[in-house]
Amino acid sequence: MEDTSTYVYCLVHGAGPVAVRNMPPGIPGATPPTLVNIAPGLSIVISEVPGAMYAPGEVERRLRDLDWVAEIALAHELVVERLSRARGATVLPLKLFTMFSGPERAVAEMRTRRRQLEAVVKRIRGCDEWGVRVTRKAPAPAAPVRPAVRSGAVFLAAKKQARDEAREQAARLGDAADEVLVRLGRIAKQAKRRPAPESAATPPLLEAGFLVPHERKARFRTAAREAAVRCRAVGAEFTLTGPWPAYNFVGPGEARS
Repeated sequence: MEDTSTYVYCLVHGAGPVAVRNMPPGIPGATPPTLVNIAPGLSIVISEVPGAMYAPGEVERRLRDLDWVAEIALAHELVVERLSRARGATVLPLKLFTMFSGPERAVAEMRTRRRQLEAVVKRIRGCDEWGVRVTRKAPAPAAPVRPAVRSGAVFLAAKKQARDEAREQAARLGDAADEVLVRLGRIAKQAKRRPAPESAATPPLLEAGFLVPHERKARFRTAAREAAVRCRAVGAEFTLTGPWPAYNFVGPGEARS
């Protein structure tokens, strides 16, 4: 019999058997996702995966294959999002490659975290995550300038003016991004500013997630449209995504095996 591991996609609070209808197939090579109860009203969603394909060393080796990681991430996300649409369900997404030696081990581990998990459920219940990104607008191509004879003083004055204008523009952009975080954060239940990737050549001015109660969704979207207008006025682009399961608001530790 082939060695297998248990892959856990998420935890679900309050979802009944109806939640598994039309379930996506799950990650490549896995058995169909199923719900396993760990406490009253609280279940984990698991698949059995071949050990040879998902052994720790094999996963670590294949993490350099971005296409493979993207395939896993999409399959994982489809399961989480399907369950998040189930009536009455609150979903706690787990990070990619949360695995255990078997279903009994997965259940036992999650039961030890029951109080912590139920506290997170209480905090995110009735909410969705919305993502906001503010970036610098791409500059328009500079018009060709005919060379002109200039004195040294004129040249230096022009250089200083250009530096001053660049600093002022950077300040306006930074202020606009901070204003977005503050204004939308007042509507959200919780806001989280994410650090820019270290490898980003042009990092975003703002990358943030907002935990928004369902009853504030219309108000939040209106405020987001207003923020987009203000951003464009100072030369920034505003992007809103969502609603999503609360990926960034399950708290440190809930997504670790």
